[in-house]
Amino acid sequence: MDKYSSLTCIKGIGEKTEKNFNKLEIFTVGDLLEYYPRTYDRYGDIVRIKDLSVGEVAVISVTLCKKPVLKRFSGKSITIALVEDNTGRLELTWFNAPYISQSFVVRGQYIFRGKVDFKAGKRVMRQPQVITLKDYNRDKYKLLPIYPLTAGVTNNAVKKAVKAVLSDFSFEDEYFKDSFLKKNALISRKKAITDIHEPSDSASCEAARRRLVFDELYEFLKGVEKLKLKRTRYISYYIWKKSEMAQRLMDSLDFELTEGQIDAYRTIKEDMASGNCMNRLVQGDVGCGKTIVALLAMLIAVEAGSQAAIMVPTQVLATQHFESIREALLKAGLTDVNVVLMDGSMKKKDREETLALIKTKEAQIIVGTHALIQEGVEFFDLGLVITDEQHRFGVRQRDELANKGNRPHMLVMSATPIPRTLSLLLYGDLDISVIKTLPLNRKPIKNCVVGISYRPSAYKFMQKEIEAGHQVYVICPMVDESESIEAENCLDYVESLKEVFSKSVNIDYVHGRMTGAEKDERLTGFAEGNIDILVSTTVIEVGINVPNATVMLIENAERFGLATLHQLRGRVGRSDLQSYCIFMMGHETEKAKERLGVINSSNDGFFIANEDLKLRGPGDVLGVRQSGEMEFKLANIYRDEELLKIAHEVVINPEIYSKIQVKDLR
Repeated sequence: MDKYSSLTCIKGIGEKTEKNFNKLEIFTVGDLLEYYPRTYDRYGDIVRIKDLSVGEVAVISVTLCKKPVLKRFSGKSITIALVEDNTGRLELTWFNAPYISQSFVVRGQYIFRGKVDFKAGKRVMRQPQVITLKDYNRDKYKLLPIYPLTAGVTNNAVKKAVKAVLSDFSFEDEYFKDSFLKKNALISRKKAITDIHEPSDSASCEAARRRLVFDELYEFLKGVEKLKLKRTRYISYYIWKKSEMAQRLMDSLDFELTEGQIDAYRTIKEDMASGNCMNRLVQGDVGCGKTIVALLAMLIAVEAGSQAAIMVPTQVLATQHFESIREALLKAGLTDVNVVLMDGSMKKKDREETLALIKTKEAQIIVGTHALIQEGVEFFDLGLVITDEQHRFGVRQRDELANKGNRPHMLVMSATPIPRTLSLLLYGDLDISVIKTLPLNRKPIKNCVVGISYRPSAYKFMQKEIEAGHQVYVICPMVDESESIEAENCLDYVESLKEVFSKSVNIDYVHGRMTGAEKDERLTGFAEGNIDILVSTTVIEVGINVPNATVMLIENAERFGLATLHQLRGRVGRSDLQSYCIFMMGHETEKAKERLGVINSSNDGFFIANEDLKLRGPGDVLGVRQSGEMEFKLANIYRDEELLKIAHEVVINPEIYSKIQVKDLR
């Protein structure tokens, strides 16, 4: 069995199960081994009911007092069970799990594990997991992998499949010299793959992560190096020197461009008139006004008779860009410029009509999602390619869009604040412009870092802002209950908010496990003002612009990296309204207070990114993995700067570190 083997060669996986695994983009045995746990679980000691503390995740051994009660309402359900041990009684609740009511026997002995909460003056355990005595004794104190899942694939199914593969897998020979691995504290790839799925302890888990992160960064930087060689001063077929349409747009604005915007636009104009292909990164903090700079560049392309395309990560953001561009052109009197929207949810007829406009050049500015790089999309004369929120795209996707044209100019935009040393490594094939100043009409966001005791006050403040006609974000670290981490979760949180706020307050949620259409529907509803409070995971880190949203409450803020917190905070403060961000700590440790003190005292993303690098420790692989950094599975460009630099050295001097010859890791 090797990495190219079909999943059906694994015992217990047939065609139906294989299709379910395919939904997770697991198509081969190699894909399965690289489908890493998102976190780890660990069973602790059994706790007596009288010793349970609100907020903790605990294991209890209890007797069922009476038959569980099943209540149904509005298409949903809640199951309530009463249990006891020799120290007291406790209520257990499950949402939308009606089968639970038939799963237990009165006076039967059971082991449950879940989070202890406080409701209606008494302690309760929400969404507890049922554990057999045999499994509890076998797995007590062990690190148990928890995988991202989808319908039809259970965590146990992934664990079982991985275990079967590890016992019969032919690992390839190690590529790097033993001396290099030892010097840099890197274990073998074979051991790393084994230990990331079946760690013996925290140290082995961290060592596995270190090696696999190195491999990811090495592969990524190899791709960047290839692009450098490929793009070394391409001669451009597009030499554009006119900018009259862009000037008309600037003259129509009811605000002055900032110094950073003017400098970025000037360098872009120089690039496009130089006779060489532009490959430029415009890096700016959230809300700095990169989009208007991009539109000015697009108008230069349009005036020269070419097409310009801008690719963004979400349908909601694509729609918002499309509408804001049309509005800006109308205000400038540039009504002859034809702007079209291309996304994956279009009906067949609309898609065919749009494709025809793009192919015949009737479409001059094309705004779209990943749909722009799909087969069948043909441009008449694509002269400028722009990717927005670049950290959500890979180098490959950026290249695929550029290949739709004939050496077009390329502009990359990113709101991810990356220290310059890292930018030079990650975006080494691009020239870099930085916009640091924010538009003059933006008021600085007011921040506060608080503990959970402040929650009632936070809710009152949220209510006040809603009554003033504004909207609120609430960010939770997870989608649903994870017994190993005491963190607020998205689905339960919505139910708890509905008990606090009146029925007139519309509360909804969005998370990464939803389909694209479901997410877009909720985000659009919030953008249109139909939702007052949107409870979300980090899925809203980019891709939504709601100027009316003035408050963000981030639960368990200590669980997030500072860069992620800053990106999240950037969803508010997008108008002249005063906005607020409340960072709520679930655990008020000195380290958490120190880290959050940085973001509490500054709204400067570049300062925060640099402080994050100074403050970060070796990390804890048992925590919630940060998301959204490039397209890595494990790597984090802030935490793993050391490994990034090592990988860069290997890419520059491969003959020094390889055993025989430089080969691809995969």
